[in-house]
Amino acid sequence: MEWVKALHIISVIAWMAGMLYLPRLFVYHADAEKGSVQSETFKLMERRLYRGITTPAMIATWVFGLWLAFGFGIVDFSQGWMWLKAVMVILLTGIHGYYGRLLRDFANDRNTRPAKFFRAINEIPFVIAIVIVIAVVVKPF
Repeated sequence: MEWVKALHIISVIAWMAGMLYLPRLFVYHADAEKGSVQSETFKLMERRLYRGITTPAMIATWVFGLWLAFGFGIVDFSQGWMWLKAVMVILLTGIHGYYGRLLRDFANDRNTRPAKFFRAINEIPFVIAIVIVIAVVVKPF
C-alpha cells in the first residue's frame, strides 16, 4: 500500500505542475502574434506538456487514488472530508479538460481571450489543491 500511496502523491505533484504551468504558457501565447515562430513554439510546448505530462499524470492520479480507496479500503466514505476531496478532484479533472479545449483553440489559431483571462484561471488549480490538502490532512468534518 505504501508504494501505491507514494505513486499517487508523485502523480498528483506532476499533474499539479502541469495544471499550473499550462495556463502560464497560455498567458504568453495569447500575446504572441498568430502564425509567428513564437506562437508555433508555444503550440509545441503546450501540446507536449498537456499530452506528455499533465494528462498521463492525471490518469495515474486517478488510478492510484482509486486503488487506494477501493483496493485497500482505507477511505471511509461516511466522512465529509472524503466527499469534499472527491468533488474537488472531479472539478480539477473538469478544468483539465477545459484546458485541453483552450489548447485546441490555440493550436487552431482560434483563441480570442486576452492574457489577463489566463492569468486569472491560472490560480484555480492551486486553490483546489489547497482545499484538497486541508481536507485530507486536517479532516475538518
